[in-house]
Amino acid sequence: MHGQSVPLRRDPGAVTGDPEVTAVIVTHNSASVIGDLLASLPDGLGDVRAEVVVVDNGSSDGTADLVDRWGGCRVIRCTNRGYAAGINTGVAAGGGHGPVLALNPDVRLLPGAVPAMLAALSLPGTGIVGPRVLTEDGRLFFSLRREPTLARALGLGFTRMPLLSECCNRPEDYAEPHTVDWALGAVLLIRRECFDLLGGLDESYFLYSEETDFALHARHAGWETRYEPAAGAIHIGQGSGFTSETHAMQIVNRVRFYARRHGSIASWAYLGASVAAEGYRAARGIERSKRALEALLHPLRRPPQLGCSEHLLPR
Repeated sequence: MHGQSVPLRRDPGAVTGDPEVTAVIVTHNSASVIGDLLASLPDGLGDVRAEVVVVDNGSSDGTADLVDRWGGCRVIRCTNRGYAAGINTGVAAGGGHGPVLALNPDVRLLPGAVPAMLAALSLPGTGIVGPRVLTEDGRLFFSLRREPTLARALGLGFTRMPLLSECCNRPEDYAEPHTVDWALGAVLLIRRECFDLLGGLDESYFLYSEETDFALHARHAGWETRYEPAAGAIHIGQGSGFTSETHAMQIVNRVRFYARRHGSIASWAYLGASVAAEGYRAARGIERSKRALEALLHPLRRPPQLGCSEHLLPR
C-alpha cells in the first residue's frame, strides 16, 4: 500500500476501557505512509487497549484529513514545532496514564510488537524499550546507538569498532535482549513515570537528538533503555522527508547535544571533529554534507527552527 491511496479499514485500536498505552504518531506530509502504519496497529497491539493520537505538524498533503477518514484516532492539527513538541502535545492530549508509544509515520508494527515491548518495560529499572527494526525488504535496520563521544564524531563508524562507532552496526548487537545507551526514536515505548519525570522530550532540538537527550537523561535518573528483539517493526525510512536541510539539523543538533553535556574544550573539539567528518564527505561530493558543513561553520546559515544562530558553538 506504500505510496498508494488508502482504503478505509477497521480502526487501529478502539478503546473500550481505560487505555493501557497512549500511541502518539507525529506526521508531516505523511499521506503516502500513514495508512500502512494505521493498518498495522491492530495486529501490532494485539489485546492491548490503546488510544491513538495523531499530531499533524502542518501537513499540506491531506494527511490529517486522511487520518480523520480512517477513524479510531484523535487528530490534532498543529503548526510545525518539531517532532519532540508533537510527541509532548499528543501525550498531553491523551486520556490515558499508561506507557507512551512514540511512532514515526513511516513504520509498521509487526504482530505482537506492543505486548512484547510491554513485557520488556515491566523489567525493573526499564524506562524505554526499542524493538528489532527491519527495512522494507526485510534486512536488519541498525537502530541501536552508543553515547556520542569525541572519538565517535570522527566519521569512522565504518570500522565497526565500538570505540569509534556511535551506531551499533554489527548483526550480533541485535541478537539478544540487552540494555543500550539509546535507540532511534522511530518506535519507542516509554514508561509514563519516566516520561513525566523528565518533562517529556526537549523541544529545543526540533528534529533529531531529542531521543538521545531523553534516553541519557533517563539513564541519569535511574531508567535504562532496553532493546527487545521479540518485538518487531518495519521502518520505511524518510517518510517525512530527509533532505540536505534535515541532515544539517541532525549534524548541528548532535553538536548542541554534546556541548550541553561537556565543557568548553571538549565541545570545541567535538565541533572540530564534526567539521572534519562532514568536510571529508563534502569533498567526496555528498551534497547533504556540503549543507551540513555550511551550517556548522556559519551560524546564520543554520536551519532557523533550531534557534542557535548566534554563536559558532551551538547550544
